[in-house]
Amino acid sequence: KMFAAYFDCPGGPENLCMKGVIKPHPGEGEVLVKVSASALNRADLLQRRGKYPPPKGASDILGLEAAGTVAELGPGCTGRWKIGDAVMALLSGGGQAQFVTVPEGCLMPIPKDMTFIQAAAIPEAWLTAFQLLHFVGKVQEGEKVLIHAGASGVGMAAIQLVRLAKAIPIVTAGTQEKLKATANAGAAAGFNYKNEDFSEKVLEFTQGSGVDIILDCVGSSYWEKNLNCLSTDGRWIIYGLLSGGEVHGDLLARLLSKRASIHTSLLRSRDKEASSGYYAYKERLVRAFTEDVLPYFSGETSQRLRPLVDSVYPLHAIAEAHRAMEDNNNIGKIVIEVPV
Repeated sequence: KMFAAYFDCPGGPENLCMKGVIKPHPGEGEVLVKVSASALNRADLLQRRGKYPPPKGASDILGLEAAGTVAELGPGCTGRWKIGDAVMALLSGGGQAQFVTVPEGCLMPIPKDMTFIQAAAIPEAWLTAFQLLHFVGKVQEGEKVLIHAGASGVGMAAIQLVRLAKAIPIVTAGTQEKLKATANAGAAAGFNYKNEDFSEKVLEFTQGSGVDIILDCVGSSYWEKNLNCLSTDGRWIIYGLLSGGEVHGDLLARLLSKRASIHTSLLRSRDKEASSGYYAYKERLVRAFTEDVLPYFSGETSQRLRPLVDSVYPLHAIAEAHRAMEDNNNIGKIVIEVPV
């Protein structure tokens, strides 16, 4: 057996506990990872409420990312990992437990001199931001990118990745403290959505031209302002619906008038594809990220990337961690430390 974050029925954080469950065994092409740290995502909160079930075939244990060491290799592994390797992983579930099985192609080496706590803050947020910017948005040098929830895990990663792509990050956030943190991470401008019209401010900052890409995890309440400040031929990328999905008004005509496009993306729900039986899209994403971005987390590069950890909770305090995320005060990632 092993310990894992668990809830008997959907509901509030009080339903969460640490419970003994059956330890998984690695299948064909899978690696068993002994988890040292995981991290919290909005998807975990939704799953706990019963609103975001895991994809078919995925673990029903919470946790979309983990950092730890290789404990066992399943049959058919190609030899790219060995027992004891320090790794981090993008998961479809199961990260908030002492052990998790991972397709070998979804593992990444932990950058030199990085702790498990820091590494646990990378996979979901950074791979999401990388995918939105490069696989979906095709960001180009000099483009202006508006990032909503700029102080979130994805937001802080996106700011740094936009800078790395030689583009210009602009953010929204709900407090001055969060805006200050985004500026420290490299945001060229930031606007408080609670007390100013961000679309007006964005147009002012861009001298009327608007932004080329919007990374939007908010949804319906922002649609008019998003379109106001989206440039001609702009790309509006929706990857979450914190304010819901209903739109009332002439969305399509306004979109058409700007020749703009809407893209949507959900990383977790991509299930097993291709004849290999692995997560083909995720493996391609992990490989590209490992080659193009991971070197910048090490000290030798001129443009150093940094995961931002807001706070650390032990696994037995998982309910407190969920409450902290629901309070929406975190800047960067909430990390869960897993007991030995």
